[in-house]
Amino acid sequence: MIVSMELAWTPRRQGDAGELSAINWLFSAGAQVYFPLFTNSDVDLIADFGDRIDRVQVKTSTCWRGNRWEVTLATRGGNQSWSGLVKRLDAARCDALFVHVDDGRRWYIPATVLGGGSGILLGGPKYADYEVEPGAPLQARPPPAPERRA
Repeated sequence: MIVSMELAWTPRRQGDAGELSAINWLFSAGAQVYFPLFTNSDVDLIADFGDRIDRVQVKTSTCWRGNRWEVTLATRGGNQSWSGLVKRLDAARCDALFVHVDDGRRWYIPATVLGGGSGILLGGPKYADYEVEPGAPLQARPPPAPERRA
């Protein structure tokens, strides 16, 4: 019997795919890309464009609501010891937001245009000027091989 081994598409794996997409796009846009040495909830990547350095927060979304992609910008913990505090994306602590959504569409948005909300909707006119070249769909992976019996 052959068993299909497909990697689970966890939130961590989705986030890693978003960071890889951001690195790819930033590199193609001419930036040198760096990682912060330790985990930092404000900055996922640092992009050096030569004339400016952007601290970049990366987000992904698979949530489609009202003909728009819903992207959560606030961090609400992520572990069992969560204190109940919500941390919103802050333009004083990051310069740009890179978003990759389920169908492959991507945006590179200056943090100053985001406001202070806990989320945004993408795919409409408000952030249309910041949409960049699409990437691969987030959850694109080969279908599992059919199970065969001996």
